[in-house]
Order: sequence, then structure tokens, then C-alpha cells
Amino acid sequence: MLAMSSMDKTMKFSVKGEDVESSSQDILLTVHEALLEKEYNPINQIVGYLLSGDPAYIPRHNNARSLIRKKERDELIEELVRFYLNNKK
Repeated sequence: MLAMSSMDKTMKFSVKGEDVESSSQDILLTVHEALLEKEYNPINQIVGYLLSGDPAYIPRHNNARSLIRKKERDELIEELVRFYLNNKK
């Protein structure tokens, strides 16, 4: 029986950060911060985006527009409802 050398084994390669998906919470918080920095009303802008799907409600500042489009709008709404209901007193 032949011994397998390390050259015969399949190696797995991954680049840190590329396969890690941002959570809906992280995305919303980052977008919120970008909107504050641009002096927009974050609640109005995020609601406008969630209702219309128009990315123009979200600035490109700090890559916020690209970031928010990585999640489906229903996933973002689900996160908001979950947070609200879990923190309701």
C-alpha cells in the first residue's frame, strides 16, 4: 500500500472575509451610520428604501448603497420586526 503524500491530498483554500456574509443587523447599523454622517434622517431614508426598493434613498457614502443591496428587502424587514418584538417590554 502506498502512503499518500501531502501533495496527493485535496487542499481547501479560503480568503478571509470573502465568504463571511454580513448580517442584516450589521448592514442596517452600517447604513444608519452612513446616513447620519451625510446628515440624512436614517429612519425616513431606510423606510423609503424598504418600501420602494429604490436604492437612491441610500447614499454611496461608506459603500452603504452596495451593502444594503446584499440582502433582500424582506430579510431586512424581518430583522427589524424580530428585533422590535424581542425587545418589546
